[in-house]
Amino acid sequence: MLRDMIVIGTGLIGTSVALAARRAGVTVFLSDRDPVAVRVAEALGAGLAQSPQRPVDLAVLAVPPAHVGPVIRQAQSSGLALSYTDVASVKGELERIVLRSAPKPSAYVGGHPMAGRELSGPLAASAELFAGRSWVLTPSPVTDEVTTERAKALALLCGGIPVLLSSREHDETVALTSHLPHLMASLLAARFCDAPAGAGQLAGQGLRDVTRIAAGDPALWADIVRANALAVAVALRGMHTDLSRLLAAVEDLAEPGPSDRAAAERLVTDVLRRGVRGVTHLRRSGSGAAVPDLSAVLRVVLRRHPGDLARLLSSAATFEISAEQVAAEIDTDGAVVVRFPVPVQEAELAEIGLRIAGWEISRDVSPARNHRRNP
Repeated sequence: MLRDMIVIGTGLIGTSVALAARRAGVTVFLSDRDPVAVRVAEALGAGLAQSPQRPVDLAVLAVPPAHVGPVIRQAQSSGLALSYTDVASVKGELERIVLRSAPKPSAYVGGHPMAGRELSGPLAASAELFAGRSWVLTPSPVTDEVTTERAKALALLCGGIPVLLSSREHDETVALTSHLPHLMASLLAARFCDAPAGAGQLAGQGLRDVTRIAAGDPALWADIVRANALAVAVALRGMHTDLSRLLAAVEDLAEPGPSDRAAAERLVTDVLRRGVRGVTHLRRSGSGAAVPDLSAVLRVVLRRHPGDLARLLSSAATFEISAEQVAAEIDTDGAVVVRFPVPVQEAELAEIGLRIAGWEISRDVSPARNHRRNP
């Protein structure tokens, strides 16, 4: 259904969209106010760094939320495309801006692929970034059917799963599933700005997993929080209530004198049990995906040299793969075969790195069953 398209904004998401579309045979044009970024994306094979000679089927606005309104006004005024979508993680404010000021609001449908990385820029892009991930579309009351279908086609050719929501449903959901976790990760990571020297040496994989997303672009995330402030405030208020109760209970436990220790212990235990139930719910319903995440299973053969497994786990930790994710078995020839999953968009880098480190490695792709890592 898509013959050609233009991607405006050649960062991580925009370049990944372009790479996936090019792989599917779509003619892709690239645009970015940063000439270096667009040239890098072109060099990666993401498309042509030039303007189309006629209106393309679809324009993908891969720009920060605050820029979507001005960009779509300019693009529609120039007749750049027949239909328009974006990839911003906030939809309600953008929908209101488009309905109020875009020349042709019926040709726009909000979009948000539920995928990403803590890295940024075109060099971090991958055509596999959206494989098996939900791709939310938020048609407005005036969005025409053809525009929605074009955006659906884009999601599918990128390997995503189209999910239709209202802009309000989307924003309330991602406040809990994306925006609140990022703020919590940032708050926790910030505790280490003034931590004692050497504290990082005691940081385990769990802490690194929890704080990984805090490495995202602060300016972009401030824009996201501003645009979805109401829903984020509701999510933060709930967290504040729970944290206040937990703090009071822990302070009671810390008091040397008489206190209702039994009640405090029950509250702490209840918080931990609710956390376990929440994790179970997330695993059953999917971790940000409409279907089980696709993972590339890397297979490493060890020839029983002393210390090999320890060295392999050390190498794997470079790619944020913990020992908990590793499965090992004895092959028919007596060799130890170690398997561990990585997200498909990170598999190539991990495979190359481990091969350079001297490991005998192969790869296949299968749905991640018991192994899961949140992006």
